[in-house]
Amino acid sequence: MKRFAVLTGGGDAPGLNAVIRAVTKTAINVYGCELFGVLDGYDGFIAAGGVIPLDLSAVRGILPRGGTVLGTANRGNPFARKVVKDGKEVVIDVSDEIIAAINNLKMDAVIVIGGDGTLRIAMELCERGVPVIGVPKTIDNDVGGTEVTFGFDTALMIATETLDRLHTTAEAHHRVMVLELMGREAGFIALHSGVSGGADVIPIPEIPFKFESVVKKVRERVQRGSKFSLLAVSEGAKPLGGQEVYSRSGDAVYVPRLGGIGQEVGEYIEDQGFETRLTVLGHVQRGGTPTAFDRWLATRYGAAAVRTAAASRFGHMVALRDAKVIDIPLDEALATPKRVDVNGDAVIAARGIGISFGDN
Repeated sequence: MKRFAVLTGGGDAPGLNAVIRAVTKTAINVYGCELFGVLDGYDGFIAAGGVIPLDLSAVRGILPRGGTVLGTANRGNPFARKVVKDGKEVVIDVSDEIIAAINNLKMDAVIVIGGDGTLRIAMELCERGVPVIGVPKTIDNDVGGTEVTFGFDTALMIATETLDRLHTTAEAHHRVMVLELMGREAGFIALHSGVSGGADVIPIPEIPFKFESVVKKVRERVQRGSKFSLLAVSEGAKPLGGQEVYSRSGDAVYVPRLGGIGQEVGEYIEDQGFETRLTVLGHVQRGGTPTAFDRWLATRYGAAAVRTAAASRFGHMVALRDAKVIDIPLDEALATPKRVDVNGDAVIAARGIGISFGDN
């Protein structure tokens, strides 16, 4: 193994730079390899100047930095790229160009850091002969096969701190504070931060809620003398019998963008006579300095990815299981997206301490 490439794809997550650093240092220090960084996701392979050399000096000082020094793209699917031809938008497949570029660069391994979308592309490329190793990344914690993804802990800490801050102003003004959080179809951020931050109601995608049940909890608190309430609402939460709320529809290239359920919940509560304010935390959850845990996990993932590549275990993804970093087949990891276990101890514990999920 002489030449490795590393790229980051999809939405950014705190800890990406820690993986890049660990990949670079391990490949150079342990295996004496040449390292190359691919800029802006898969597109870098076919963009002018899109593949750059990485050495130890290139990764110095990036461990505590958020974002990614390589750049990323969540619209860079080589199998479905939107371009303008003859004045019309069309979707084309440039995967052959990507594969040819990787072969021309004589890459012995391509380490892909991404979420389910980016890793699914990696698996398809691997099926066509590209020597791929995956590293799971997402603040949503929804990649299967691993107990946790890096980026989640940082997002969780930011969401919890936000709930702490909303708690004080909610109590001061006797208001209901609704915090809409990221997570897509998985409710991990809302559930974990809601429990940690003292939320009273936590609507999540895995448990359809009833608007009247949400208000019932708020009303019960007022009757007991607590004139304020906190709601941690996952962006993918949906009412019983209803649909998810999107701020932008999708198409063949762009996935639909979730957002707006917090507004609907807040307006319903306000209509029932309770003064309500909405906060949409948005991309604050994915920016800034990664926590110590995310740096620790990302570093272990990066080092393990190089070891997996050196062992020619292509088509595999590194994963955390039972506190150990192992590697598993990408198709196994991507077979079933990870979701909150509605019968698991986390949900049971939340219900036991009086938290409502708006379902009863």
